[in-house]
Amino acid sequence: MFDHLDAAQAPDRLLDAGEVAEILHVARSWVYEETRLGRMPHVRLGRYVRYRRAAIEAWVADLEGDGAVRRGSRRVAT
Repeated sequence: MFDHLDAAQAPDRLLDAGEVAEILHVARSWVYEETRLGRMPHVRLGRYVRYRRAAIEAWVADLEGDGAVRRGSRRVAT
């Protein structure tokens, strides 16, 4: 499908937890925890977990736009 593109340039390339952590500027362990708790969109491929960049970006936009601040697992209106 993207034979002419380098793997890093493919627009629909699935990301690993380390790449998501770099994009979000958080620890890889935080990405794993959010994934484990079902809070972060992900794709499970057997024992592997991968992420779509568009899904992560939409998730962050949703967090920004909901008018609430997360504290632990509760949301407090601002």
